[in-house]
Amino acid sequence: MTAPALVLVAHGTRSTRGVQMIAALAEAVDRELGELPWVRTAFVDVLGPSPSEVLGDLIDATGESVPAVVVPAFLASGYHVYQDVPREVAESAHPAVAVTPAMGPDPALARIMSLRLRAAGWRPGDAVVFAAAGSSDARARQDVRRAAAMLTECLGAPVRIGYVATGAPRVPEVVAALRDSGSERIFIASYLLAHGLFQQRLHEAGADGVAEPIGVHPAVVRLIADRYRTAARELVRVRAL
Repeated sequence: MTAPALVLVAHGTRSTRGVQMIAALAEAVDRELGELPWVRTAFVDVLGPSPSEVLGDLIDATGESVPAVVVPAFLASGYHVYQDVPREVAESAHPAVAVTPAMGPDPALARIMSLRLRAAGWRPGDAVVFAAAGSSDARARQDVRRAAAMLTECLGAPVRIGYVATGAPRVPEVVAALRDSGSERIFIASYLLAHGLFQQRLHEAGADGVAEPIGVHPAVVRLIADRYRTAARELVRVRAL
């Protein structure tokens, strides 16, 4: 039986650097998994192709299809994961699609954030702002709190949550509050996957240092590959019944 294709679904960004990073991540996952019929990226916002378009390309003119595993490359499960991805799968009319849980939260991501913070100059004793994009979905905010708790465990130090776009408090407000409370050095831990407008805003928030986004890291590649393998085994098992 043909191994399922992998469709890596990201948010989308106008940042060339961000788009290139998502493409590099897909290529790294492809190498990690070995020979698959397809590893492609799709986007739910800003640019295309959409997940439904990518899944549609897996169906030929006779109606035959390559099974597919969709991996949402999101760090918290909000509207895009609970609404956009299922809608896109349904619109594709693809008969054999499995959707994995989102990438985050996960301890592997917290460990990467810890490394990024240290590379930015953070030292024990410095204050940390955990910067997430934000969401109006309560489930996504709960995911952010879980992710922040994981980073706290990795650092052995407390972190304060701030949001870039949706939700309160905003990152600059948290930085200012920490400064007012006497923190001498403040660093921002970026809970963002790729470079783009949100990452740029972090550099304007008044902190002493800003960590790079999570980006392409071997642990991220393994995390996506593991999500794929688990879903692919189940999809193949169900199709074999």
